[in-house]
Amino acid sequence: QLRLVESGGGLVQPGGSLRLSCATNGVRLDYWAVGWFRQAPGKEREGVSCIHSQGGSTNYADSVKGRFTISRDNAKSTVFLQMNNLRPEDTAVYYCAASRYEVCNSELTTTDFATWGQGTQVTVSS
Repeated sequence: QLRLVESGGGLVQPGGSLRLSCATNGVRLDYWAVGWFRQAPGKEREGVSCIHSQGGSTNYADSVKGRFTISRDNAKSTVFLQMNNLRPEDTAVYYCAASRYEVCNSELTTTDFATWGQGTQVTVSS
């Protein structure tokens, strides 16, 4: 059974960078699209980015375009989220999730995603 584990979160100053990783428990990840989502206190979970199963196509929320980059290494069954120029409003718990499909939902909604990690906290503050 597929399980996902996020890592790489932490405290960073505005303008700083973090790289999140999403690894599996040994199950191959290259059958499915993978997304990153985030949830701030008191807010709904929102889609951040998604990458197709073979990495050929990606989607981003408007709020992170030009600052975040999603990538994957299928040989290592790992998906990454490089976050640059971080802002206080990026503060949230970040989750990765595996879709039921090979391609991403262009609207970055949670409905296609069947397996979720436990989340990693990202705090952007001076």
